[in-house]
Amino acid sequence: MALFDGLKVIECATYIAGPSAASVLAEFGADVVKIEAPGGDPYRARSIPPTSGYVHPRNPGFMLDGRSRRSIVLDLARAEGQAVLRRLIAQVDVFITNSPPDVRRKLGVTYEALGPENPRLIYAAFTGYGERGPDRNRPGFDVTAWWARSGMMHLVRAADAVPARSLGGMGDHPSGMALYAAIATALYQRERTGRGMAVGSSLLANGLWANASQVQARLLGEDVAVQPPRAQSRHPLRNHYRCADGKWLILSIVPDQRRWEVFKRAVASPMLDDPLFATVASRTEHALVLTEVLDVVFAAAPRADWVAALERSGIVFGIVAEMEDIPDPQMTESGALVPFADDALLTVSAPFWVEGVEKVAPTHAPEAGADSEAVLREAGFAAGEIEALIAAGVVGARR
Repeated sequence: MALFDGLKVIECATYIAGPSAASVLAEFGADVVKIEAPGGDPYRARSIPPTSGYVHPRNPGFMLDGRSRRSIVLDLARAEGQAVLRRLIAQVDVFITNSPPDVRRKLGVTYEALGPENPRLIYAAFTGYGERGPDRNRPGFDVTAWWARSGMMHLVRAADAVPARSLGGMGDHPSGMALYAAIATALYQRERTGRGMAVGSSLLANGLWANASQVQARLLGEDVAVQPPRAQSRHPLRNHYRCADGKWLILSIVPDQRRWEVFKRAVASPMLDDPLFATVASRTEHALVLTEVLDVVFAAAPRADWVAALERSGIVFGIVAEMEDIPDPQMTESGALVPFADDALLTVSAPFWVEGVEKVAPTHAPEAGADSEAVLREAGFAAGEIEALIAAGVVGARR
């Protein structure tokens, strides 16, 4: 039996953190029903088409964040749609929304509106900036609330370079894990008390958490500087280097004397025997020179050769992967990437495992409204009621 077998979840969210939390619940067996507005979730369509290359007929983002659930189209802007939701809520365990507080009130999906329908309900709200404060109703994506507002966009650049944009979903997916953690915590508490509760998270809170080391330094009154250019790093053994084939690797070596000797033996370059690099103090003093030397050293051989040499040494390093490097055997054999149940296409698994528990193989995202009638029947709606709701446009069904 799956870990969350029998757990019923309604996900009424889009773009991306809220749905991703629901996907994790589904991966461990929960029955997730997605509520979509008439016309379907806008995330089904690509917002930014690829600039070149093969274009998959489906939006890869929605394949990831809309997988392993059923879909019902329900117009929550109408009182009749809100009445349908309240009947559904009476039978579910978790409700997930990422609408701002004012929008929730307008749609009748606040905890105050839904909680009385089901005292065991776990109500999970996700926002851009939090439930309180002057920006509580401000819409936000991870690029604005998680990446830019937290200070990371400013810090993750070299000196006077322009601030770097984040990648799509880069903040949403770890933030979705925080929402999942809040839901799991509430479910644990419900096991002890028998009662539900409201929980939540935000992009801003998760951005500050991701940047917490630097934020804490600032809170203590310290100056936090942007990254120096790579060639001017004061930490040559924690820098990245281009190899002969144009590929990059990155070192992360504690700069003590023992590890330096191990590194020297692995690299086997007489250039590192220079007296300037003989001690920790001298390497620190001549850090920029050491970076220049290592640039020459690593440019002398392709990355695969350096990977073999460094792996034998046991020092900490990594390849700077390009998208063409994905997938690799470690990703698939460790279970970080898994196939869909429907076909051999791969997708990204939830980033944790539980001993003795098999994850449920992910299924492709349903068509909008594909399960409307089945969901309503399961909730006790009579056939005539369902037909009337569809005819009135309150419920959309794919037939």
